[in-house]
Amino acid sequence: MIVLLIILFAGIILLEVPGLVKKKMWRELAAFAAYLAIGMALSIPQALGIRLPNPSKAIEALFKPVAELLK
Repeated sequence: MIVLLIILFAGIILLEVPGLVKKKMWRELAAFAAYLAIGMALSIPQALGIRLPNPSKAIEALFKPVAELLK
């Protein structure tokens, strides 16, 4: 499963990166690389069966004090 994920991400890179480099879209390339790295970092542990924490709880903890201030 991990090998399939790596092949899939490599295919995405091969399809997208040459066009971004050719058009000199450096900011878009940086954003693409960041999102791709996050995607890989989240998908590989999930494929290995490692349980990842739910990000909703962190977002709720972050914005709950702000919501209380706005009431």
